Amino acid sequence: MSSEGNIKELKFSDLGLSDDIMKGLNDTGYESPTPIQAEIIPYVLDNRDVLGQAQTGTGKTAAFALPVLSKIDVSLRDPQVLVLAPTRELAIQVAEAFQKYGNHIKGFHVLPIYGGQSYDTQLRQLKRGVHVVVGTPGRVMDHMRRKTLKLGGLKTLILDEADEMLRMGFIDDVEWILEQTPDKRQIALFSATMPDAIRKITKRYLKNPEHVTIKNKTSTVSTIRQRYWSVSGRHKMDALTRILEAETFDGIIIFVRTRGATVEVAEKLEARGFGAAALNGEIPQKQREQIVSRLKKGHLDILVATDVVARGLDIERISHVINYDIPGDTESYVHRIGRTGRAGRLGDAILFVAPRERRMLYSIERATRQKIEEFQMPSTADINDKRVEGFKQRIQATLQEDGLEMFAKIIEQYEAEHQVPAQEIAAALAKMVQGDKPLLLAESRRSEHKAERRSEGRADRHEPTVARNSEREGSARPQRPRRASTRSLPRLERGMERFRIEVGADHDAEKGNIVGAVANESGIENEFIGHIEIYDHYSTIDLPEGMPDHILKTLQETRVSNRKMQMTREESGDDTPDERKRCSPRPTDGGGHRGGGRSGGSGKPRRSEGSGGDGRNTPRRKFGGARPKRGS
Repeated sequence: MSSEGNIKELKFSDLGLSDDIMKGLNDTGYESPTPIQAEIIPYVLDNRDVLGQAQTGTGKTAAFALPVLSKIDVSLRDPQVLVLAPTRELAIQVAEAFQKYGNHIKGFHVLPIYGGQSYDTQLRQLKRGVHVVVGTPGRVMDHMRRKTLKLGGLKTLILDEADEMLRMGFIDDVEWILEQTPDKRQIALFSATMPDAIRKITKRYLKNPEHVTIKNKTSTVSTIRQRYWSVSGRHKMDALTRILEAETFDGIIIFVRTRGATVEVAEKLEARGFGAAALNGEIPQKQREQIVSRLKKGHLDILVATDVVARGLDIERISHVINYDIPGDTESYVHRIGRTGRAGRLGDAILFVAPRERRMLYSIERATRQKIEEFQMPSTADINDKRVEGFKQRIQATLQEDGLEMFAKIIEQYEAEHQVPAQEIAAALAKMVQGDKPLLLAESRRSEHKAERRSEGRADRHEPTVARNSEREGSARPQRPRRASTRSLPRLERGMERFRIEVGADHDAEKGNIVGAVANESGIENEFIGHIEIYDHYSTIDLPEGMPDHILKTLQETRVSNRKMQMTREESGDDTPDERKRCSPRPTDGGGHRGGGRSGGSGKPRRSEGSGGDGRNTPRRKFGGARPKRGS
């Protein structure tokens, strides 16, 4: 294995990746590999089996995606790479990474397949031909049994987060898939821990694997206050502007992912009245030194930079680090925020997190063993108070300057000639100075309250998971108590029944897991899956009435979060007050659940094409056959 010192000196160009992949990396602005990437990539390129032991957030997706993409033969139609992931969210994330890195490979196709998504869409793309398939074990098995996913030409099989698949009860499915794959195929298995079941799989299926272990050395300074804010891409600049107006800062480094983003963000900040400069690898070294010097001397307050150029910067006046783009791994996060809180000074680190980047937030918390608190976004009133105070300070500073006598005489003359009070004259002059740009933000209570509710709901949905993860890892982080809810469940729509399953929030159950399990095992298409409510110890789900007994029996044995659902029909659609009091509902995003991630508002089952006006569907069946037993 390479020493850590050599790893830091390596660049992706030293690892033997293809020209098309290097073009994709240049687009993203990545230059240096993380430790796991530097270790794993040469082995995968050399067709060796690999056992990688590393936490989520160490950059392992690129560690396997980059080398297998370098070996892709786009002239072949059948899948050459299969990636198994425990959840639909991770499958989508990995598929997007493949697409991004393979952007310059002409004719390259990657397909995510998972439960809760229409079979028709997946079948069309499989028939067209794909080179990489990323899927959850259950849906991959279904396609293999239906002969719609053919793995005769498979060259590489990747098991991502194998210990998580074991925890969720998928390990038998994984072994079944492994048994159906060709003997001559490369396997790369990644797992944060190595329980006995995972070790057995490695001994049975991997051939003389290279074992690479990446230990987390992440630690953060106690003098740095860490906060995060949930914000999607198109709202980032508005959120950044508001933070810069509300926070009292000295110097700031804003981290972005790519070189192009440094220029874009810096230009937008300058257009909004902030003094900012971009710092990236394309800027000549002499100019970079000048920019850093201006920041050190206080002639510049905001620097927008990439990870590579900012490593090693030691500037005492940096009071804030803002992660405008979330880092690709936990080590980068630690390096970033280490630019503040230096020499015993207090520092602030703020992280922007898109909804689909929550996994990385949790990985950072686990790696640093610190809870990252939610940022309290300043209100319009807070910003306006700040602006008024700043305006007053400008007045005070101007009063202390020389050369006011002439202007004072002009005001006296105007006041006498036009009989206008000095206060009104001062107001007119202030407006002249302000120009067309309003001094105060317009009140927008409705949008603010909406954002607060959205943020609050988002935090409530995810916080229990973080707390449970920290409990498993021995962290002392306290778990936030769930709040009691006075909401009543929606009334059942015509043609629906309510079922109870013995899996809830305490078992780490999520809507996507439940929808995927029900859709996979029952054949119920996702548009017929109605409202899902997750309680502490159990959950309820609305399904079409008339479910056959053999499907209900199958669902009773189906596992979610490694626990049998034990599905039963509810006698009535409403819980009793006593039951609801004992088990408060887990906050949800409202409405019914469609396809594991969409919300339907009223919870009505949507009609598919060709359905009658009464909401019943004739061309499609509501209940399909249950998935065949293993070995059948």
